[in-house]
Amino acid sequence: MKTLLQLLVTVLPWKLRRILLNKLWGYSIHPTARIGLSYVFPKKLIMAEGARIGHLNVAIHLEQVVMEKDSMICQRNWITGFPLGDHTKFTRFPGRKPRLVIKEGSAITKQHHIDCTDTVTIGELTVLAGYGSQLLSHSTSIEHNDGACAPITIGHHCFVGTRCVLLPGAELPSHCVLGAGAVLNKRFSEQYALYGGVPARLLKKEPATHKFFSREYDPR
Repeated sequence: MKTLLQLLVTVLPWKLRRILLNKLWGYSIHPTARIGLSYVFPKKLIMAEGARIGHLNVAIHLEQVVMEKDSMICQRNWITGFPLGDHTKFTRFPGRKPRLVIKEGSAITKQHHIDCTDTVTIGELTVLAGYGSQLLSHSTSIEHNDGACAPITIGHHCFVGTRCVLLPGAELPSHCVLGAGAVLNKRFSEQYALYGGVPARLLKKEPATHKFFSREYDPR
């Protein structure tokens, strides 16, 4: 019954849908924010001024989705997690938080898979670009023969190329580029750099004068 109601709400005109989502689901969606024809039902949803979700996205089994001002999820993205109420897995990680945080002015483009079993954070004015990247905050522990998870963090003013894979615990520092097809499997700290390869490594330093690293708006 709950799923049927969600499907019915999904196809309603946006003005009416926003009112229902705020009142019945307790969401906080700014009047200038907008969701297209997408199935987006985390436990808690916060969309600030100008935040947008395009068509044919799915976001389920999440405790929270936070979209700051002018952030954007484009089309055909699959965003999911593993609910806290299910105590059959990830018992070694009681502090995990299944949530997605997209900071101001950042964008997720098309056809990406984002697993938020633990928190995925995308910093300000960052672009998850191209198609087919996977952000996987959970995996299987070979040592313990059970599920393992860790947050994924992408800094601000970053560019993530097409078909990248980010694994549990990965961190891309601010003012960095992750080259197409890279597999980021750990935390890095060097800013103003190009990372790439399988597994990813620091390939070269990038000049701080590159305009992308100092932009104050998203050129969508």
